[in-house]
Amino acid sequence: MTDDRLVEPATQTPPAFALTSGRERGYHRAAVDAFLASARRAFEAGNDELGAEDVRTASFPLVKGGYVVADVDAALGRVEDAFAARERERVVRTRGAGAWVEQARVDAQVILDHLARPQRHRFARTGVLTFGYRMDEVDHVSTRIVRYLRDGDALSAEQLRSAAFRMQRGGYREEQVDALLDATIEVILAVR
Repeated sequence: MTDDRLVEPATQTPPAFALTSGRERGYHRAAVDAFLASARRAFEAGNDELGAEDVRTASFPLVKGGYVVADVDAALGRVEDAFAARERERVVRTRGAGAWVEQARVDAQVILDHLARPQRHRFARTGVLTFGYRMDEVDHVSTRIVRYLRDGDALSAEQLRSAAFRMQRGGYREEQVDALLDATIEVILAVR
C-alpha cells in the first residue's frame, strides 16, 4: 500500500494560460478548463449543447493563482466566433441567407430604437445609494454602437467584449447595459 501524497505524477500538463501572481486574481483554473473542454466537445460533436451566447455569458470565480483574465477572455472570444459562424452556416443552409440577414436587420433595429432615447436616459438606473455603470461612459459606447449600425463606422465584437465601465451611484443598471452589448455583439457576428 502506498501513500498517494508521496507519489509524483508521471506527467504534469502545463497550464493552458498564463497564471496570475502575488495578490492579483485570475479565473479559477479548473472551472475554465472544464468549460473549454465541454465547449470543445460540443463544437466537435456539432450539437446544440453550447452556443455562442453560452460562451459569451460564461463566468468563472476569481482566485489567486488563477488564469490571467485577459488571456482567457481573448480565447473565449475566438471560441464564441467559431460557434457564431457555425450557427450562421446552419441557418443559411436551412432557411437561406435572406432569413439570416433579415434577422440581423431586425435585431439591429431593436438596438437602434433602444438607443434613440436621450443620453442619461437610455437604460434604467439604480437607486441613489446603489452603484451602477457610469452613464457618460455607457452613453459614449452607445453612440459608437449607433454609428456602427446606422452609418457603418468601424466597431468590432472584441471592442465591445472588452468594454469596461466605472461605477457611480445612481448609474445605469448593469444587466440592461450588458444585455444590449451582448445583442450588439450578436449582430456584429451575424454580419461578418
